[in-house]
Amino acid sequence: MSSTLSVRGAAGLRAAAMFRPRSVLLLADPAQAEAAILARNLAAGRFHGTCHVIGMAVEGLDPATSIEALPEPPDLAILCLAPGALEPAMAALAARGCFAAVVPGPAPDLGGICARTGMRALGQGSFGLCVPAIGLNASLAHIPPQPGKLALVSQSAALVRAVLDWAAAEAVGFSQIIGIGGNANTGFAMALDWLARDAQTGAVLLDLRRIRNRRAFVSAARAVARTRPVVALRAGGLAMDGAGITDQVMEAALRRAGVLRVTGLEDLLSAVETLARVRPRLGGGAEAQRGDRVAVVTNGIGLGHLAADAVIEGGGRLAVLAPETLAAFAALLPEGWQAGNPLSLGPGSGPRLAEAATMLAALPEVDAVVALHAPAPEEAGDVAAEAMIAAARAGGRRAAPVLVGWAGQATAGRQRRAMAEAGLAVFATPEAAVRGALHLARDRRNRAAAAELPPAEVLELAPDRHFARRLLQAARAAGRRVLTEEEALDLCAAYGVPTIPGRRASAPQDAADAAAMLGFPVVLKVLSPDLRHKSEVGGVTLGLATPGAVRAEAEAMLARVRARLPAARIEGFLVQRQAARALELRLRLGDDPMFGPWIGFGQGGTAADILEDEAYDLPPLNLALAGQLISRSRTARLMAGFRDHPPANQAAVADVLVRLSQIAVDFPEIESLAINPLFADAQGVLALDAHLALRPEGTRGELAIPPYPAALSRPWRSRAGEALTVRPVRPEDAEAHGAFFHTLPPEDVRWRFFSPLKELSPSMTARLTQIDYDREIAFIASRRRPEGGEETLGVSRLIRDPGDPLRAEFAVAVSPAMKGQGLGRHLMERLFEWGRDNGVREVIGQVLADNAPMLAFVRALGFAIRRSPEEEDVMEARLAL
Repeated sequence: MSSTLSVRGAAGLRAAAMFRPRSVLLLADPAQAEAAILARNLAAGRFHGTCHVIGMAVEGLDPATSIEALPEPPDLAILCLAPGALEPAMAALAARGCFAAVVPGPAPDLGGICARTGMRALGQGSFGLCVPAIGLNASLAHIPPQPGKLALVSQSAALVRAVLDWAAAEAVGFSQIIGIGGNANTGFAMALDWLARDAQTGAVLLDLRRIRNRRAFVSAARAVARTRPVVALRAGGLAMDGAGITDQVMEAALRRAGVLRVTGLEDLLSAVETLARVRPRLGGGAEAQRGDRVAVVTNGIGLGHLAADAVIEGGGRLAVLAPETLAAFAALLPEGWQAGNPLSLGPGSGPRLAEAATMLAALPEVDAVVALHAPAPEEAGDVAAEAMIAAARAGGRRAAPVLVGWAGQATAGRQRRAMAEAGLAVFATPEAAVRGALHLARDRRNRAAAAELPPAEVLELAPDRHFARRLLQAARAAGRRVLTEEEALDLCAAYGVPTIPGRRASAPQDAADAAAMLGFPVVLKVLSPDLRHKSEVGGVTLGLATPGAVRAEAEAMLARVRARLPAARIEGFLVQRQAARALELRLRLGDDPMFGPWIGFGQGGTAADILEDEAYDLPPLNLALAGQLISRSRTARLMAGFRDHPPANQAAVADVLVRLSQIAVDFPEIESLAINPLFADAQGVLALDAHLALRPEGTRGELAIPPYPAALSRPWRSRAGEALTVRPVRPEDAEAHGAFFHTLPPEDVRWRFFSPLKELSPSMTARLTQIDYDREIAFIASRRRPEGGEETLGVSRLIRDPGDPLRAEFAVAVSPAMKGQGLGRHLMERLFEWGRDNGVREVIGQVLADNAPMLAFVRALGFAIRRSPEEEDVMEARLAL
């Protein structure tokens, strides 16, 4: 079976009608400020299709008197109308069969209008739509964009114009420019789904303000980033949240999708210059996959030192050149000069710069070359630039990319322009060239991490969900949204988090008695729903060694708290056995307005809020993701051990992060949960304090990334009586999936993949095992091996079309050892069940015409078979659910 998807959307919309239309209508009120600009750009673009105009006379556009009078419905309508005129126009367009629109002006109720008319629209305040390859410029651009491989999806018209102006000077062209505007209806997800299938797009730029559907966005962004670089900019994040959490959560979401996040317009333009022109070298081992080993070559050591500092400051590495490599460069250097990195060729060496850069790019220990040039007397700078152009054209994908820093303006500006027009990634400063090299490395790492194959180890959880739910229900019944510390720790314990033993006490004497039962020394804490940080009011005391000391401190604590906060409600005390000192960590579950629940990890204790050491990720987490989250914090270095502090048990911390993630999955009514401190030492971890708050009644959080659907796992028995488990695939199945592929006969492989594959590549394995459970499902049949682990014996897959979620394409493969056991039919029936539950109305598949066993199999399942009108050797199978 292949995975060819159509592009027809809900309410009759074809994505191609929106993003690559064959016919366009400009419906304009000349009184609207945008009308003249849109008309001028549409006419000047020389659109390859038909373009009509209603409401104004425009030379070069075909006039029409009304929507009803159009000879045929347009694919796309540009609506430059007053807000009150939009709904009647959109209703008339929908009645004619047009379902795609761009709204460049104000439209306060655009989302509601679209819902009532069945149309989809970019806007309000959309920059418009440009597809230079077909001459479409339905936009508010001040200059026409040139054709190229770069796609820009933006909410800000001003930012688009700034990028356009820069691109014109740098000879950068565009495959598509999509103005999302206010994102009231058609947003980033639909645009990204289109770009994921657009062969003309080599890289994607995103300008993000507001994400309307977090799951759809992350899913679509990941689909694009699997095959090409995606760079995102978010302006205003820190202005909206001075603490920076919102900004870091967005970066975490983008990282999970494989998207490179940049921090400003200069950073964005540097990324554009790099990603639009160069690609990382093919192949290489683990070191090459990091992509951050930079070699610097220059005609002046001052520029080289600036670049070297920028590499180190940016988190990259200066490539270490082998002695024999350094010896080979001696012929290029003045007598007495030593080769190194940076490699300075000396005065008058401009023409030799290209030769040295080419030699460095061929070295396996170099991931990127930064070639720097400063104007010099008695040197032909134009000749040096031409040499760089010739060298770039001669390079291949097996060589490291070369990024050029050509400093200066009076003479260098003209030379940079020539190199840019020739397709080189060229910058005006050493720092900008290095930034481009590091963007390339980060993009490679991000996309590799998003497709990384995790180990087969799965943390099997068996939480007491019933007990945890009763805790939350009891708090609700008592009119509380905040659990007591004891309740919060009990919920963590129900999920397998090790917690410190403790007892609740209502009075000082009760506290003394509880301490005697727990054993000394103990910690005494006041219990009050009004005290978020008990230590700030003297509500925590450590090291109490006798019952008398506990009783006396409880009385004194009551007096302190009442004196400082007379209105605080005091509900007693919590007495806990005091743990031995260890590294203090904080683990948090919180909620972001745009991307929903997040998980934070960093240094804990009373100073956690001011240390600003917290790394973020999105649930759900597995052990591999939890380990990566830990590694991104500064605390990870403390956990590795230092001086007389032994290493902490990182595996135990990762375990707790996965359990915290599962709590977020199981209880979307939880608004926040913090474990602080979590003690960590070489033996393990121990939670000493926790705080849990519920959302307002009737509200629930939604994860940006769908969790593993464990409820779909079921036992199944073959005709021979063998017991198997049929469950959704998960990332940890990668190794077993590869082994399953090798059990298939060559003919089955050809029938399944339409080609004689010898091996599943890591990227393909990731695509097959790291799936979006909202868009698709893959069921595997597995059995336990006697030596441990699982063996995959069959796989079925159903992929919904993002453009038309009512249709989905299937695929199925069964191990030769299980044929004739009914497994293939069962796997297909599980697909049908999932499809019906998720609104799929039609299942389709493509089968090679010579695949007689599969054709007989699908006929027996009720599929209708016909020959594909597009491919003579392919049969098309369809089944209405």
